[in-house]
Amino acid sequence: MSYMIELFTIGLVLGLVGVASNPSPYFAALALVVVAWAGCGLLASYNGCFLALVLFLIYLGGMLVVFAYSSALAAEIYPETWFDGPVGLWIVLYMVVVGCGGFILLPHWSGGGLSFDGSMDWFSPFVGDVEGVALMYGSGGRMLLLGVWVLLLTLLVVLELVRGLSRGTIRTV
Repeated sequence: MSYMIELFTIGLVLGLVGVASNPSPYFAALALVVVAWAGCGLLASYNGCFLALVLFLIYLGGMLVVFAYSSALAAEIYPETWFDGPVGLWIVLYMVVVGCGGFILLPHWSGGGLSFDGSMDWFSPFVGDVEGVALMYGSGGRMLLLGVWVLLLTLLVVLELVRGLSRGTIRTV
């Protein structure tokens, strides 16, 4: 099991480096898929199966569709890959920073993990992540609606910025 956690952690770090270097929207979308996969794997490793399912379905099912639509509107003729000159240098720089940070923080790591299995509750028949979702919909309904409104506003702003000079079917040729 520890090998799977290490695999998911390495996938998470490599995916985040791929997103941070941002060579092209296409490669950044692939890196986001890797990050979502690794994050779901880490959550499922620590018995957060419901949270992993929600992350996978909502994030990959919804946000990547919007990302694909906006990257199709801002298509590049010759996209840069991860191994082109400046992008490759950024990747090496990010990996050196992550490696140095891990080397510095490794002696202070206690080896403890997360616990989503509800073991801290006294004989609770419910799993901790499902209880959190119930609380989010029950007590935090107004914050949930505010979050939905902010995401919708962000979607509209991003699509307006990406659209550029093309105004639907009436555009200059």
